[in-house]
Amino acid sequence: MKDFCTDFEQGPIRPPSEAASLLVRLTRNCPWNRCTFCPVYKGARFSIRPVDEIKDDIKAIGAVADQVKDISRRLGRGEEVDWEVLRALHHEVGLGKPHLGIATWMFHGGRNVFLQDANSLVMKTPDLVEVLGFLKETFPGIERITTYARSKTIAKKSDEEMRALGEAGVSRIHIGLETGHDPLLDLVQKGSTAAEHIDAGRRVKRAGISLSEYVILGLGGRQWWREHAIDTAKVLNEIDPDFIRMRTLALVPGIPLYEAAERGEFELLDDEGVVAEERLLIENLDGISSRFVSDHILNLLEEVEGKLPDEKGALLAVIDRFLSLPEEERLNWRLGRRAGAYRSLDDMDDPVTHARVEKGLDRLRAEDPENVGEKIQSLMRNFI
Repeated sequence: MKDFCTDFEQGPIRPPSEAASLLVRLTRNCPWNRCTFCPVYKGARFSIRPVDEIKDDIKAIGAVADQVKDISRRLGRGEEVDWEVLRALHHEVGLGKPHLGIATWMFHGGRNVFLQDANSLVMKTPDLVEVLGFLKETFPGIERITTYARSKTIAKKSDEEMRALGEAGVSRIHIGLETGHDPLLDLVQKGSTAAEHIDAGRRVKRAGISLSEYVILGLGGRQWWREHAIDTAKVLNEIDPDFIRMRTLALVPGIPLYEAAERGEFELLDDEGVVAEERLLIENLDGISSRFVSDHILNLLEEVEGKLPDEKGALLAVIDRFLSLPEEERLNWRLGRRAGAYRSLDDMDDPVTHARVEKGLDRLRAEDPENVGEKIQSLMRNFI
């Protein structure tokens, strides 16, 4: 493939729920970048990209999409992007990862877009509306546009501005609530209070925009796990977001909370403690119709998912099933989950898989019999 356009940017992350979305970079890195638990943007300078530069990226993406369609026609597939087209693209000389990402987006229908990086709403509202208009003009088939945003940023937008963003195409906003416990918000330097989270969440919903709130399981550590669970549930009850998405705390070297843990100033919960914290959180969710989602590999119990309030009992039942396992079986599950062998508790019923995981446990016991649990927990870092 010759003259393949490569002049567009993509940022480092997006939510798992946006795996099939086109990534369009409006800002670089994070304007706050002080959260002590987050490793993503440390040491990186924040900037808002000029509108014309973003439009040039959108044009470049459009040119790539046109070339993908040309390949499809050459293969006799019309303009459809199917497995045959993707296979052909994988073998094209000079084709980069972003271009394969665009082809994959087209394969999934080309309907969803995620705006990067950490807080696109920090842009001036008229500029963001202009970008959204150009994006939809370039790709008329777009149906959903989502983005990360901080509660503090949303608080600075008027209701009229939020409605304008919704009308321009913003379909869903992902907010990192993390916790509803104010002392913990201060400890991790989130830069927002529980009251500000409630105000921002309600402002998003008033604008008719779908809302995802993220909670970090384990963030309270051993000191504040109860307060973290109960106060976070209180904030979520006040907001009633469309989605409540779980993330489990995992610390890596080089971030402040990791260093605090190394100094003994923050004590991590083990997996059982995190699950107990999650149970307490769910128990205290009341009067809301959110969808509870565990869509991340770091979560020990991926199948704790369901619509509130009707499926609340089912969520708790999954947790209780895990907690009722004998200790050796809980270790087997933990290792199998962290090693990618298990997704559902029912997977443990497969004798071949169970035996394979048990052999892994035996190796860990032989290496360090006193710290098997810690060894398993350390595997979480492989997914950050």
